[in-house]
Amino acid sequence: MAEAERVIGTPDSPDSGAVEPEKADEAATEQEAVAERPKGRRRLVVLLAVAALAYALDLVSKLIVVAKLEHRDSIQVLGDWLQLEVIRNPGAAWGMGEAFTIVFTVIAAAVIVVIVRLAKKLYSTPWAIALGLLLGGALGNLTDRIFRAPGVFEGAVVDFIAPKHYPVFNLADSAIVCGGILIVLLSFRGIDPDGTVHKD
Repeated sequence: MAEAERVIGTPDSPDSGAVEPEKADEAATEQEAVAERPKGRRRLVVLLAVAALAYALDLVSKLIVVAKLEHRDSIQVLGDWLQLEVIRNPGAAWGMGEAFTIVFTVIAAAVIVVIVRLAKKLYSTPWAIALGLLLGGALGNLTDRIFRAPGVFEGAVVDFIAPKHYPVFNLADSAIVCGGILIVLLSFRGIDPDGTVHKD
């Protein structure tokens, strides 16, 4: 009997394979961290994919409308309610602040840096989509600021979507607005970028 107990171990014996509580907690924490890493990487992929799509659509649309529509009459899409009309906007949204083009350029660059830093702690898919829209839109308009006339960091943004009784805008502006609205909704619901939910 003693030999059998020695081989199979008893609950009280040191050979039973029991794990100390502290070590068990450490192991569980380590496993949770490992499990979270792939999720974080997946959220980052979502962010980058959304940003790349928003940026590509904005860039391609601007190249097309500048080549086909600039210096021409506007095109009616939905009668007087929606038209395509190319304008160059050196200011912010709705043409405000035309004398501060370089300031808006710096702000756009700062927004991109903040999003990149925040992406390191990203574990929420909705937040990844929202930040991806913001990043893609900011990059789209920043590209205009850097590479279009009249000069580097002073370029005018190409706007071409002209709804009735509303300022002309572009797809980058749409992405930024949609991303901002989604962030407000997520914040209102108490969802943080790291995936946690809090109730105030």
